[in-house]
Amino acid sequence: MFSKVNFSDWENLVQKQLKTEDIYATLSKENLEGISVKPFYDTVSKPLKNIPKIEESTQLVAKYNEDLEDDVFAFLLNENVEDLFEKVVYVNNKDLVEHISIDENNRYFSLIDIFSDDLEGKINKQLGKELLAKNFERNICVDVSLHQNSGAAIYQQLGIALAKTKELTEIFGKEILKNIIFRFAAGGNYFFEIAKIRAFKLLFNQLSKEFGMDEVPYIFVETSMRNKSKNDAENNLIRSTLELSAAMIGGADAVFANDFKIGSENSLSEEISFKQQIILAYESIINVFDDAGNGSYYIENITQQFAEKSWKLFLEIEEAGGYCELLKSGQVQKKIYEHAIAEQNWVEDGKLKLIGLNLYPKLEKTKSVEELYSEKEIRKVRLAEMFED
Repeated sequence: MFSKVNFSDWENLVQKQLKTEDIYATLSKENLEGISVKPFYDTVSKPLKNIPKIEESTQLVAKYNEDLEDDVFAFLLNENVEDLFEKVVYVNNKDLVEHISIDENNRYFSLIDIFSDDLEGKINKQLGKELLAKNFERNICVDVSLHQNSGAAIYQQLGIALAKTKELTEIFGKEILKNIIFRFAAGGNYFFEIAKIRAFKLLFNQLSKEFGMDEVPYIFVETSMRNKSKNDAENNLIRSTLELSAAMIGGADAVFANDFKIGSENSLSEEISFKQQIILAYESIINVFDDAGNGSYYIENITQQFAEKSWKLFLEIEEAGGYCELLKSGQVQKKIYEHAIAEQNWVEDGKLKLIGLNLYPKLEKTKSVEELYSEKEIRKVRLAEMFED
């Protein structure tokens, strides 16, 4: 029988291991999300139940290549391909909708977002109707990968995803909740990204209950470009492996690795990018769990913090008129811009470390914040661009 251990016992143990009296000064770390992170956790106040996902095993998605047909089960399509058999197909091009050949032996998902995400604040209702008429398992995508790659905070990404979803229910009715696929980009803060996926599942389920339903979101996660560098392909590969791992542990239904070589992509780098997923799935076997992060006090705590903060933002967006209205007024763009600038400044000051960029070695700045960012536009910007020619 184990003896009962209290909080002070844990404190004493950590002090002894770190050889310091003030463990809080040593271990406390500031973050731009406004999330409270403790040096260590010995309990969680409100344990969460297992958070389910839809796919039994996370789909490992590759960009379509004829040479991979025999070995890959799920493809990202940018152009029409005929004679696919027993594949999972993620349609990534709106121009493909009219022409794609539907085969009943395949499963189809649309990654097409019908929001303009600019100052016009428009929703392409006609495209939405065309997508819903297709025999897809999920017809309309709510894409917030753009927002992550533009520098949006995690709570902003989640709040915006909910707000876009709410706009869709107002046009197509509550049943649209069963037809949406969510597209996220996973960034470099490993545990925060695990919590992001888990928090969104809680939030979407909460939103669905507002409509008298009990739905689980279908989540597609790709690796971020935000923290990637044109001159450090090997470091990009390591970062994207961690991002894929976070997505799988967080409970994503499908994952996709963007090419780790920026500006010099080739068939080999494309293949290696995909094989990251294969190694994680078949050697670490982390793609088969619904909720591998469940039971971790730290992950549980920050999951709930992200959920609460994101829900608050969602309600603020709704009270201000909704996502499209805030796009038209430029408020969404401005809020993302402010967080993106703060993040970029952290990189410039060395508070947010990117190996090969501001550490080992530290590069000289070649572009200003003003050259990279716009307050009026949700614009994809890699943090490394400030230091690249």
